[in-house]
This record gives sequence, C-alpha cells and structure tokens, in this order.
Amino acid sequence: MGVFKIVHITKYQYNWPIKESINEIRLYPYNFANQDVLQFQLLITNNPEVAVSTDSFGNQVGNFSTLESHSELVIESRMLVRVNHSLKIPEIDHDTIQDLENEKTKSISLLRYSYPDTITKQNVIEEILKEIEIEGKSIVTLAQECSSYIYNRFTYSKGITTIYTTIDEILETREGVCQDFAHVLLQLMRTLGIPARYVSGYICPNKAGLRGEGATHAWVEIYSPTQGWLGIDPTNNIWTMDNHVKLAVGLNFSDCSPVKGTYKGVAVQTLSVFVSIGYEDGRHFEEFNDVQLEEVPDDVKAQLEYIEQVRQQHIQQQ
Repeated sequence: MGVFKIVHITKYQYNWPIKESINEIRLYPYNFANQDVLQFQLLITNNPEVAVSTDSFGNQVGNFSTLESHSELVIESRMLVRVNHSLKIPEIDHDTIQDLENEKTKSISLLRYSYPDTITKQNVIEEILKEIEIEGKSIVTLAQECSSYIYNRFTYSKGITTIYTTIDEILETREGVCQDFAHVLLQLMRTLGIPARYVSGYICPNKAGLRGEGATHAWVEIYSPTQGWLGIDPTNNIWTMDNHVKLAVGLNFSDCSPVKGTYKGVAVQTLSVFVSIGYEDGRHFEEFNDVQLEEVPDDVKAQLEYIEQVRQQHIQQQ
C-alpha cells in the first residue's frame, strides 16, 4: 500500500492576450477498489466555476470557461491518494479469448473496447502476434507476452513523439514513450479480440528506477472474465503496482487527456507541465516538462508577424 501527495500544474502561456478560453479537464483521481482519494483540491486562474460530470467511461470531467482577456492560464490539482494494488502478477487463470465471447455479448462497453483502430500498418501488428505464437494461450499470458515484446523491441525515447503521433508512425520508428507503447499494446490486444482500455495517471518513483517516473504516465488495462480489469504497463513491462495512480480510462489518449480546450485569439501558445510527488516518509520528487504542441499554421504565423510589426512600429513612435 502507498499513500502519495501529488501536485499537478498545467500552465498555458500566450504571447498575445486571448479570450473565451473553454476547457475540459480529467484531473480527478479515480475512486475504485484499489485506490482511495483521501483529499482533492483544484485551483484555476481567476477561479472560474467548474461544472463536474461523469463521462461514458466513468471518469469525472470538469468543464469551465474564462471569458476575460488573459495571457496565462494555470490549472493546479492537489490530491492525497492511497493505492493498494497487488504487488504480484495477477493470478494465472486459464481464461482464453474464446471465454470472452459470452462476456462481450452481455456488455456493449466490452465490445467497444475490443475493436482495433483502422491503421495502415495492421500487417505489422499481425506479424508481431504471429511471432508471439498466440494459439492456446490465456488472456493474461498473451498480455504479458505482448507487453514484453514492446518492452524489448521498442526504444524508450523522450522528445521523439508528440500527443499527435499515430500508431503507424510508432510502428515505423519503434521509438516513443508511455503513451505510444500503450497505444501499440491496445492495438495488439484488440486485434486478438481482448477488451483493452487506455489508462492515464502517474507512476510514483521507487528504488527500481522505472521509466516515466514522477510525470504523467499511461498504461493499459485488459479484461479477464475471472479477474476483471487488470493493469499492465508496457513501458516497464510490469503489472500495475502500488505506485501506479489512476486518473482516467478510455479508448485512447484523446479520451483521457488531462486538459484540453480552445480559445479565441491569434497567439502562439506554449504548454508546460509540473508534477510533484510526496511520500509519507518525507521523500519528494519533482518533474517539469515543456510539451510539444502542433506547429502553428502558416496563416496564423503571418497574422502574428503582422501584429508584431505593428507593435514594434508603435514602440518606435513613442
């Protein structure tokens, strides 16, 4: 069992003031059998009213808007969470893919999690499964072997991919981070007909030196008729442990994005994310990342250059 105090700060900055910022957040930690949320606090620039609801995946979602002009938006969540995952590999059951058929006919949500994405390089996914030799293996064994394949054959590299990188691109380069590896594992599991869902959260540092420690993290949950949803982390090739803190679940990253939104205005936007994790014994860990966003379109660049020229002319005339 682990108890963690987590502070997650998302900061948007704009080189020119923008207005009517509308945002959707999934920063509320999951309350489920293995995770208790002891405290939670949300702080947002200008203290807007946040409407909280539950989405189709069971996640708590907050929606808010900031209508006044601003050049910075800071969203800070503070939580105290107690996690009690099993510290061992899930029980080895003998459930197979065939055993899932009755389960899926009874549950639309399981069917929803069972359909692979349509991708160009599906043949690569099929080749990986052929190499793994899937015949006669249990669901748990297949998940473990697919995770091991990703861990051993893909390179963990920061800064190579973005939140917009596709599965096809990951299969081409075989490089990426936790989000990318989770998407590949999802495609493998769903191609087999195994329900699998994307999980966003945090992996709290421990002495094992796990990849992705201290920052936002992603992994996969697969469904077993006997044991239910089981978390597996292909970035580290482990089943989820007491240092995995869950925020949200969905079909992919888009369903679990901690913060997303839109605004009115012509400006260059920068995004930085700070995560701080504190332990009961006083230890403390911090991680800061500048997030790579989509490139600014040419027409917006032209408008920004014109605005900057006008500003410089105004300064010179003063």
